[in-house]
Amino acid sequence: MRLIDAEGKQVGVVSIDEALSAAKAAGLDLVEVSPNVDPPVCKILDYGRFKYQAQKKANEARKKQKTVDIKEIKMRPNIDVHDYDVKMRAMNRFFEAGDKVKVTIRFRGREMAHQDLGMKLLERVQEDVKEIGKVEQTPKMEGRQMMMVLAPK
Repeated sequence: MRLIDAEGKQVGVVSIDEALSAAKAAGLDLVEVSPNVDPPVCKILDYGRFKYQAQKKANEARKKQKTVDIKEIKMRPNIDVHDYDVKMRAMNRFFEAGDKVKVTIRFRGREMAHQDLGMKLLERVQEDVKEIGKVEQTPKMEGRQMMMVLAPK
């Protein structure tokens, strides 16, 4: 096995007995760092401290990762121009934050007879966000609402 001493200097290829005796002389542990290479690499170090630092590194990586949320924008089929613009600004803000957006159009009463208006509205949304977002789930009806999921590019 290839041995690395406590200071990080490479000792060279030694037998297991020699590596164990060197670790015992240093008062530290012999840890196999890379078992899949030929010959395997072992290092003389304090195993408790090694585990602690590995755990700290894993916690830091977990803190830095970004979870993707799904934000929902609700509209009605006969939405006014200004209201639509406000919803689109909110959608742009969500995309900039890296979140997915679920656009929901709710139909009430006689609006159910005009589902084509909802489909036109969702096509308009697709057209307006095609530079910054892409369709992840195409528009579909679920009961009284039509929905579509968009993701940032």
